Amino acid sequence: MNNPSKSYKGIYLQCYPRVHSCYPLLVLLFLFFFGIVTIHAQDIPSKNDVVIESEREADTATVRLAPAVTPINEAVADTVKVDTVIPEPELLQDIVDYYGEDYVYIDRKNNKVYMYNKAFIVYEDMRIDAGLIILDLNKNEVSAKGIDSAGVYSQRPVFVQANNTAEPDSLRFNTDTKKAIVYNTRTEQNGIQTIAEVTKKENDSVYFLRNVKFTTSKNVEDPEYYFYTRKAKFVPKKKVVTGLTNMYIADVPTPIGLPFAFFPLTENRTSGFIIPTIGDNNNRGFFFQNGGYYFAINDYVDLTVLGDYYTNGSYGLRGETAYNLRYKFSGNISVRYENLINSERGFPDFSQSSLYNIRWSHQQDPKSNPSSRFSASVNLGSSRYFRQSINQVNNASALVNTLSSSVSYSKTFEGEPQVNVTVAATHQQNTNTEQINMSLPNVNANMSRVFPFAPKSGVKKGIIQNINFQYDVSAENRIATVDSLFFKSEMFNDAEVGVRHSIPVSTNFKLFDYVSASIGTGLNEVWTLKTIKEDYDPTANDGEGAVVRDTISGFDRFLTYNFSTSLGTTLYGMYNFEKDGQDKKIKAIRHVMRPSVSYNINPSFDQYYDEYTIPSADPEVNDQVVQYTRFQNSIYGRPGQNFASSIGFSLSNTVEAKVRSKDTTETEAKKVVLLNNLNFRTAYNLAGDSLRLDPISFTGSIPIVKKLDLNFNGRLDPYALDNSNNRIEEWNIDNGGSLFRLTNANVSFNYSFSSKDFEGGADDDPDLNNETFRNGGRPDDLFGDATTINDRAITKDEETERERNVDWYNFSIPWDLRVAYTMTYSNQRRQNEISSQSIMFSSNLELSPRWSVGVSSGYDFKNKGVTLTQLRFVRDLESWELRFNWTPIGSINTSWYFYVGIRSSVLSDIKYDKRREPDRGL
Repeated sequence: MNNPSKSYKGIYLQCYPRVHSCYPLLVLLFLFFFGIVTIHAQDIPSKNDVVIESEREADTATVRLAPAVTPINEAVADTVKVDTVIPEPELLQDIVDYYGEDYVYIDRKNNKVYMYNKAFIVYEDMRIDAGLIILDLNKNEVSAKGIDSAGVYSQRPVFVQANNTAEPDSLRFNTDTKKAIVYNTRTEQNGIQTIAEVTKKENDSVYFLRNVKFTTSKNVEDPEYYFYTRKAKFVPKKKVVTGLTNMYIADVPTPIGLPFAFFPLTENRTSGFIIPTIGDNNNRGFFFQNGGYYFAINDYVDLTVLGDYYTNGSYGLRGETAYNLRYKFSGNISVRYENLINSERGFPDFSQSSLYNIRWSHQQDPKSNPSSRFSASVNLGSSRYFRQSINQVNNASALVNTLSSSVSYSKTFEGEPQVNVTVAATHQQNTNTEQINMSLPNVNANMSRVFPFAPKSGVKKGIIQNINFQYDVSAENRIATVDSLFFKSEMFNDAEVGVRHSIPVSTNFKLFDYVSASIGTGLNEVWTLKTIKEDYDPTANDGEGAVVRDTISGFDRFLTYNFSTSLGTTLYGMYNFEKDGQDKKIKAIRHVMRPSVSYNINPSFDQYYDEYTIPSADPEVNDQVVQYTRFQNSIYGRPGQNFASSIGFSLSNTVEAKVRSKDTTETEAKKVVLLNNLNFRTAYNLAGDSLRLDPISFTGSIPIVKKLDLNFNGRLDPYALDNSNNRIEEWNIDNGGSLFRLTNANVSFNYSFSSKDFEGGADDDPDLNNETFRNGGRPDDLFGDATTINDRAITKDEETERERNVDWYNFSIPWDLRVAYTMTYSNQRRQNEISSQSIMFSSNLELSPRWSVGVSSGYDFKNKGVTLTQLRFVRDLESWELRFNWTPIGSINTSWYFYVGIRSSVLSDIKYDKRREPDRGL
């Protein structure tokens, strides 16, 4: 301060730095107001002075603390034992921190402190930021407002107390009662924006509001929609209760209103009712769908119970639960049941059916117990569920033909050797044939490799040191049934039980340093509890005679063994195009070949075979002798009856090229794969009487462009066909044909690319958590978008919503395209035809920042028709979302679905949806 030395009734402090540690300063101001001390601007500081300095060296305020009592230097004995004077309560209960960038003005006459420009004050758990803050010490009241400069109102107050935040135009706050009056406040609680004209704060738990707007829009100044009410009670982090509430869209009132409203604001999960969807269906009348109750059981598990009801008597029930124990395991369970009634009782088209579906997914954290693991992936139910359910529109799931399940527990016992034990239950269900195969349960235990002749240290060398063996045992209870007998006692009638023991012994070594050799043998023993006995009974079938099969219960076993050996090596070929220092685009081509030869022997185990004779009715025809084995129905196969000795041949090829990089700064050539894994495989049966050479199978892949590989496979048969199209013991080339006859082949490719590929962006990986993939289908949207109404997943929480900049739009429109093509050729019996050929595609295109469209379709060249087609339209309405999915063409179902609703999960029940039920699968 550079003013003359004199006493002041008011103090003007030019403050540039933040005023720190202001508790002593506030005490000083208190003493100053009551005249105990006086302040002079340029007094020389003494040892009793407090100096307040700013960053400017010239600006210094010295405050002299004049003692109220003259100090006494003599030592006086203290004869007062107990202080009976009750001290007055402190004016301030905590440190006050305050700041004003332009100035902090202390008005002694009115006992007020003014803080201007980027000011703030902090007291206990309260903080206020504003353009102007006034501290009234007479009323213990803080007032705050913004700065109005040239018609622009800026630096609005920001009031923070504990975890509550408000952004009003102005406010008044009493530090004693903790009450406040706030004008034009804006606050956010769990995604709900609250704009109130007047807010009265009673305490930390209760606020009363007048002329209030509630919205989930991010544009608080001009929300595209809001709910308006004249009076409301606001309990932070719990609820908002209002009187008459009306919905406004674009500041236009709508007829949508309620006499009262309740907005939940809890941060933690709480139990509550789920509002159903109300609609009508042409076949089943009016309905209430997806209504129920949510149980927030605890922090680790919850439960959702939902139901559907139709006025014709149809109903559906669904229970879903999710659980999660951090660092241990997580999962979810869903059980669905529908009782569907079509038409009316007494009409010829009346029908009633029941559908159900059970899904369970369980994952264990790998770090929770490395030596044991439990996992589950269950998807079972009615084969017609995804085609006939009236509470889901997932076209892709309806096209899945297989449902599969697996529940397993594995345990590893460390040691030498290591032992692994797995107990599992599996399920496979064909939704077309309604056949179900279950393994309930199956147990497997295996021992790691043991090298009995290996040295205690160092590398194993030679044929002896590499000798190793293992032990594996598997036990299984296999059940084969149909959909109609599932979960009934009859499904266990034909259950088969078996146990298999396997002991493989092998060794490997090098020949001539370049050839890898291996020798192995295997011992297998199969146990079973059921065998069969067949015989011919001439009295059966009303005396006409028939083969009679009896099932014999009891333990039985058979033992088999085999021998195999193989030789393999790797050959490299290189052709260099650069000669005499010439720089060419293709520098070299490398060809890698991996040939291998194997020999296998499988002895004949005819001791396990019996025979019976079927007499011939024609005396000129010999009787028929039939051989069979009592282990014919063994789940681990039957013993081989014929001796087999064969030589196998295989050849793997890879062709690569080194090309000059387009980047002139690169010093190394770029490697390009021209032919990837072109494999040939065949075998020659030494013990066969005819047709000893097996057809040659081949597979390969040709990279076309980045992310596009052309995959192919097929079979080449060297033998010719007779007039009946049967294979004969004659080479095809000797019969006037080519060297090999192409019997079947397949060509396919999958290609996906998007606008990001041309912009250098990251590729979008398929969603492996979508419902279609969990049901056994594709992870992409080639068969349509995996939208399931009853999962209530169509609304998105604004916290996880993808941010968009809608003020401008890039001329490069985002898009993606997926294409899948397959063709199958058949010529085993001179068909010479393409048995199947189809192409499928899906594409998504953002026409604008808020409009996106998608299509999934295909064409079947064999049947000359368009495959299942789905059109998707999505409109981003900021806080709202509009969707329309239409399936105009489909062999299973055609339908459409319309939805418009609020994105925020807090208000997800405010929506309108309508759909056409898929056609019934008759």
